[in-house]
This record gives sequence, C-alpha cells and structure tokens, in this order.
Amino acid sequence: MSFPQYVVDVFTDRLFRGNPAAVCLPGEELSEALMQAIARENSLPETAFAVRAGGVWQLRWFTPQGEIDFCGHATMAAAFVLARLSSAAGKRLCFGSAAGPLVVSVRDALITLDAPAYALTEIPVTESMARAVGVWPRAAFLDRDLLLVLETETQVRELTPERHLLAALPGLCIAVTARGRTEDCVSRVFVPDMADMEDPVTGSTHCMILPYWARELGKREIAAFQASRRSGRIAGEVAGGRVRLSGQAVLYSAGEIFPDGPVPELLED
Repeated sequence: MSFPQYVVDVFTDRLFRGNPAAVCLPGEELSEALMQAIARENSLPETAFAVRAGGVWQLRWFTPQGEIDFCGHATMAAAFVLARLSSAAGKRLCFGSAAGPLVVSVRDALITLDAPAYALTEIPVTESMARAVGVWPRAAFLDRDLLLVLETETQVRELTPERHLLAALPGLCIAVTARGRTEDCVSRVFVPDMADMEDPVTGSTHCMILPYWARELGKREIAAFQASRRSGRIAGEVAGGRVRLSGQAVLYSAGEIFPDGPVPELLED
C-alpha cells in the first residue's frame, strides 16, 4: 500500500514563506494511530488527510502532537492540491470535517476558504495575560483561541512570550494583534504545546482576528499580515457570521508514503 503526499506553503507566493502543510490522499480511511504517526514523522505544523466520499472530501488534520478540530491553512493546501490534479481552470471543493462543511474555491494559485467566524466573547484582561506577553493588552476575547489586542504593531512584532506563562492561559492558540501600519491588522499566534510554539501563519485563528478588526474598523474586507519568522498575508471578508480567507500557495514537494515499510528496490545496492 502507498499513497501520494504533497507539501504546500500557504499564504505566500514564495517557497519557504507562509505556513507549510502536508496533504495526504490515501484513497481510504486510515487508522488514527497511523495518521498520527505520519504527522509526527512529517514534523510540520499540520498534516491533512483527505478521503473522497461521494461529492465531498472528508478532511482530518493532525499536528505532531495530536488531532485538531479545524486548520485553515491545511484545508486550503488540500484544495490547492486537489485542484491541481484536475484539468479544470477553476475549482470549487466541498469538505466535510469536524468543523462542519467547508467550501474552498481555487483559481490558479489563489485559494479562498469560507469558514464560520469565531465568537468574540470579551473576557477581563488579567495580570497573567500581561506577564505572558510582556505588555498589558487593551482587550481580550475567548473562543477556541484566546485573542489579545495590543496597542501597537511594534508591541506585536517585538514581544517575546514565555512558553510556561502562555500555557497557563485559556485557549488552544494565543493570538496577539494590533492595528497595522500598512495592512489593516498585524498578528502573531502561539501554540504552547508545539515544539516551535510560534505558528507561521494561522488561518483558523484569523476566523477570530478578522471579525474583530471588521467590527473595529467598520469594514467587511480586511488585509492581514502575520509577522512570524516565515510571515504571510491573508485577505479576508467578513459577513453573516462567516469569514472568507484568501491567500496564495506554492507547491514545495510531491512524494509517496509507504506506511507498510520500505520499498525493497530502494534498499538494493
């Protein structure tokens, strides 16, 4: 048994930028243990597994540490790969997932994901939050992730958070954001459980960041920049409880996974 795997850099038009994701197309459901082992072996922020079920692709996402309930950039990577395997100039793909139905459109290298907006439930700013990021946030919001709003872009870019202090805060991801100088907003996102705790570019958390800035700025379309070491740009549109995330992608590699063990001829002298 073998199946193809692709690695795609998302939210960028250049290799080695944006956020990398592996996309596996096994042709049938795999065991959770095997999917987890592949994700651990890949050691990428996410590995997506897509299996066709009628007119819908069932999609699951695994980090090296475990399965998650939604990953924006890996969903967009999967759509990018599946569209490339089709001869159609433009594609609209439907995914079934733990996050519900997800629709992605692909035209050339531009990918647009339609996803549910996260809730903006405001919570009190605490001293623990301030200690974790090194500055006092002016607002905090909690859904699956924790969003901390800072005063300036410089604060976002220069903060050096402490892993153990971030780990004590609520939320799967901890995002910091501020009004941008050239884009509408700038952000960084941290996941304390990850080996490299700063996520390069986070589609799912922008389902919370973008609605905040749409409300704050009084506009539907938001240009966002995630200021990680790799960095990436997200174009967003917020309306009717939904968020449309758009970005470019670049194919890095295409290969084959052999989950049953090595191919004998590859071991011959």
